[in-house]
Amino acid sequence: MNNKEEIREIIRNNYAEVALKGSEGGCCSGGCSCSGLQLNIKETSLNIGYSESDLKAVPIEANMGLGCGNPIAIASLKEGEVVLDLGSGGGFDCFLARMQVGESGFVIGVDMTPEMIKLSRQNAEKSGYNNVESRLGEIEHLPVADGVVDVLISNCVINLSVEKQKVFNEAYRVLKPGGRICISDIVATAELPEHIKNDLACMVGCIAGAEYVENIRMMLQNAGFKNIRLQPKSNSKDIVKSWAPGKNIEEFVASYIIEAEKGQNHKI
Repeated sequence: MNNKEEIREIIRNNYAEVALKGSEGGCCSGGCSCSGLQLNIKETSLNIGYSESDLKAVPIEANMGLGCGNPIAIASLKEGEVVLDLGSGGGFDCFLARMQVGESGFVIGVDMTPEMIKLSRQNAEKSGYNNVESRLGEIEHLPVADGVVDVLISNCVINLSVEKQKVFNEAYRVLKPGGRICISDIVATAELPEHIKNDLACMVGCIAGAEYVENIRMMLQNAGFKNIRLQPKSNSKDIVKSWAPGKNIEEFVASYIIEAEKGQNHKI
């Protein structure tokens, strides 16, 4: 399938359904795997790097088990920082980030699915979170001003984009000089077989759209990033294998932590 808008619509419809199900979960490591197998959201969340205290600290409706890692755990967020979450879903990572940046900080979540934005706003209002804002938009065209973000995070979302270079260009644009990205995502470590590339379940399940890891490095360089670090999670094979049992997906893709910085001397 080569039509970009058709792919976006398929992904948007899938995550709209996930939002409506709420904490019952959805694809992309959450309530279902590439094979349709139902997964346990709590077990999934713990397996990808969240703690029991993380799960108890935010509204249960915000956690749909979506993700392939925990970018918050290694983002080293500081009091007063502005954080941007790409593909923020129900607000789970946003709500964890807001605790670390405090009331003097601010967290912006961007998601292209209206149902997800509605859910995250409801979660924030119900919990009285005043330093979080959810914005409807595509990560290739961020509704964020130039040079206002200290830290950009994302959890298993950029692989879904059909225009990844635009995503990294936009990430660079919105970061302040000296700003940084801390992303958890699925990347390809070998050529994906055609039957996986063309599998719609694997597309919305964060596998079919995975880009080769060295291409990701090149895209980051092209966008202007420095100090680029790409590191697989130690339990990557276990994470990926649970999404598609018996398909040997873990031989082709892996869960990676992607970090990079925008130079201090960059002029906007």
